[in-house]
Amino acid sequence: MTQTIAPRVRTLVLLLLAATSLLLAGAGPVSAHAALTGSDPRQGAVVDKAPTQVSLTFSEKVALSDDSLRVLDPKGKRIDRGDPANLSGTTYAVKLHSGLPDGTYTVTYQVVSEDSHPVAGAYTFSIGAPSQTTVSVSGQTAGGGIVGTLYGFGRYVSYAGFIVMVGGAAFVLACWQRGAGVRALQRLVVSGWLALTAATLGLLLLRGSYTSTGKVGDIFDLELLGQVLQTKTGAALVSRLLLLAAAALFIAVLFGAYDKREDEEKRDLTFGLAIGGTVVAAGLAASWAMSEHASTGLQAGIAMPVDVVHLMAVGSWLGGLAALLVALYRAPSDTPVDGSAVRRFSRVAFASVLALIATGIYQSWRQLGSWSAFTGTRYGQLLLVKIGLVVLLVGIAWISRRWTARLAETVAVKPGRAKAAGEADKSAEGGTEAVERGTEAVERGTEGADDEEKAVGGEKEHAAARAGASTAAGGGKGGDSKDGKSKGGGSQRATQLARQQAAIDTARQKKQRDADPNRFGLRRSVLAEAGVAVVLLAVTTMLTSTEPGRTEEEARAATASSAADASSAGALTLDMSFDTGGEDGAGVVRIDLDPARVGGNEMHVYVQRPNGRAFDIPEVKVAFTLESQDIGPLPVVPDHISTGHWSASGVQIPMAGEWKIAVTVRTSDIDQTTISKNAQIG
Repeated sequence: MTQTIAPRVRTLVLLLLAATSLLLAGAGPVSAHAALTGSDPRQGAVVDKAPTQVSLTFSEKVALSDDSLRVLDPKGKRIDRGDPANLSGTTYAVKLHSGLPDGTYTVTYQVVSEDSHPVAGAYTFSIGAPSQTTVSVSGQTAGGGIVGTLYGFGRYVSYAGFIVMVGGAAFVLACWQRGAGVRALQRLVVSGWLALTAATLGLLLLRGSYTSTGKVGDIFDLELLGQVLQTKTGAALVSRLLLLAAAALFIAVLFGAYDKREDEEKRDLTFGLAIGGTVVAAGLAASWAMSEHASTGLQAGIAMPVDVVHLMAVGSWLGGLAALLVALYRAPSDTPVDGSAVRRFSRVAFASVLALIATGIYQSWRQLGSWSAFTGTRYGQLLLVKIGLVVLLVGIAWISRRWTARLAETVAVKPGRAKAAGEADKSAEGGTEAVERGTEAVERGTEGADDEEKAVGGEKEHAAARAGASTAAGGGKGGDSKDGKSKGGGSQRATQLARQQAAIDTARQKKQRDADPNRFGLRRSVLAEAGVAVVLLAVTTMLTSTEPGRTEEEARAATASSAADASSAGALTLDMSFDTGGEDGAGVVRIDLDPARVGGNEMHVYVQRPNGRAFDIPEVKVAFTLESQDIGPLPVVPDHISTGHWSASGVQIPMAGEWKIAVTVRTSDIDQTTISKNAQIG
């Protein structure tokens, strides 16, 4: 039966690796996590006068480099000047050269969102009238190519290493302390540590190229590496490396001093290792929580510790499952994993599943925000796949629990096996048995021999065997044989035969153990669990690099609103960021002018915080100026309607032209600022 298990294991492992590769290959470039929600000039807009700058507004704060925002003329030449700057909140701008001719211009951007993922894109606007352009806006992606593939693989390996290391160590401490001396488990946990360490170093080197050029040659660029170390993600990766040094010490104690202690001495050390291991594992999990999804968006202060609990629960469950699989297949016959250890792991897994359900529900609500996002966004679709895999995994685990119960009822594990090699009290018996076998062999060899020399040789060999018998017996019983060589040879032969007999006994016991249908059933169900867990890990890794459903839907709404504004009959919407410098002085003011024509117009003013929430301020004033005709400023004081909303009717625009719309915002008795934008009215 053992011979039939090994090919199945190899086949399943190959299938699981193939499935994982397909999932990773299908992931493609990393999706944007910060969405472009507004721009000035807007996408596809045709402006009469060349703007002095281009500004972009994102759904969250982003990190900029010198080339993050670029503006190209119809021939592909850059016409931006200076480095991009943060105007206020989530709005960023770059200055343009003066005297730009008419034509179609292309704006490209590549930034890093607050949750560490690169965001890239492009759009066009025109001055005067649209024209032909040599710039292509297709293929503006971030995180793709060879570097992106390597970075995605490194993320998968880092998660897998964390899970195997944390879960394997937890399995030994909480479920099967005898496993600390099992070589296969030691190799498993150390392999997890090595994988996580290597992946973290690789991610640190790849990070600079991944978020900027995407070139393989820039992986070892020390300047880019220095920039990465100044970012939140770089700090998280360095912190992870420092915590891995502490994890190495923990592993050394677990498989060194801990394994050598007696059972009574292990109690205090078990408690200390449990506390220290939990702290190190939580710190490693926090290195993801503080730099990715949980660190941005709604309720970040709650989301980060929830994410830490989620990751530790995944590690305890899936990593412990990997350790149990190794113990069932690779543990030596004299130290087999018993039913009590499997039952203890079952309880740990059950607690982990409860923690995963609780934290997963919260994370799903936070990242999706609506039921429609489950089916209408890529994040929601992947989350449905993950939920299905978790349900399947729980179902297989229930089957494993049934096999565990049967195993506990029918199998009594016998700890310890005969170790006869070198035992003095059995050497004589072994030597005598060896001589008797030799004598039988000589006698069989002598029978039917026609050659006199062979017969003589057989007699000599027979005599030597008898001498060895007396020597071995004397050596085993403390006799006084005169032939030292014969005595040493008999003892050595007896020892070898005793070792061979012990190996045969071990193989026989292992065969009998493997023949147990309950143990065989448990092995198959745990192997199936591990297979589903590998695919689940791949889907989870893809989720962490996919734009959350809430953000995706908000970006769609913003794009639809912008398109509706652009296509409406003369309606005008302007978003302007402000910062008065005082407490709660930052925000965004939106001006809606309808129908934005000569004559009477309806005007609405909305004031929002950078996170999109409406709030009131003491005073808002608007003024219209047509500088080309020296008209204005024409002041308008809107009436307060509701929280963050002001309105004015009958706003008169005397003639068509490019009007300067200035908004004065006062957030306190002394904090005030005026912001303005130009817009075509009429």
